[in-house]
Amino acid sequence: MPEKISIMNPREKQVYTWFLVVVLVLFCLATYISRFNPLEVLWEQGEFWKFLFQDFLPPRFNASPVVVESILVTFALAVSSSFVAAVFAFLFAVFGSTSLSPWKGLARTIRGFATFLRNIPTLVWAFILFSSLGIGTGVGFIALLISTFAFMTRAFIEVIDEVSCDAMEGLTACGGTFWQKVCQGIVPTCLTQFIAWFLYCIELNIRASTIVGMVGGGGISGWCCFPISSRLIMPARQELFWLLRRWSLWWNF
Repeated sequence: MPEKISIMNPREKQVYTWFLVVVLVLFCLATYISRFNPLEVLWEQGEFWKFLFQDFLPPRFNASPVVVESILVTFALAVSSSFVAAVFAFLFAVFGSTSLSPWKGLARTIRGFATFLRNIPTLVWAFILFSSLGIGTGVGFIALLISTFAFMTRAFIEVIDEVSCDAMEGLTACGGTFWQKVCQGIVPTCLTQFIAWFLYCIELNIRASTIVGMVGGGGISGWCCFPISSRLIMPARQELFWLLRRWSLWWNF
């Protein structure tokens, strides 16, 4: 009888097996701590399908002008914030790239600053800005701008760092200045990836602007989710405003 040849290394197979066991244990531990029962998803399917086909479908296409205007506002917030953020992100990225920036300390500072801003969700920025600037599309735009700027800065820095050193060394050998390296080396090489990240951020901001609109940032969510906002989000917003006020008083003290 011919001997079986193992396709996978036994040691590698053992590592994968232990990895799956650890993931399964962590999943069970997380469901126990959060008191989430995965079987409830199967038990409540009837209510889900009832909602889907009775309350959600079929859609009504006789939308009022207010709904159409709210949809356009949501889309405009996503596009405008992405465009402005892309301009500022590019300027910060060329100085934040360790392979391009003439000041390495400034590059590390920009990276850390962008990382800090990126780790704060857009909804939190909206809550913080609402406490000082009020409610409106302007606040929603600024909240989207901050988070998108941070995300695109980090993405653009990584794209610039991946550029081959040969192009930069060639421009340096020819006596090229910093901005000549940017315009003649970075932009032609990275333009396609810059556009791809820009379009991806527009897609993300359409979703984010919808979430920001639920708490007063303007757009379609402010019109559709007004009952939910009145019952659930308004108390949470008041609690956050109170905490921010206490923090500002403590800081001034």
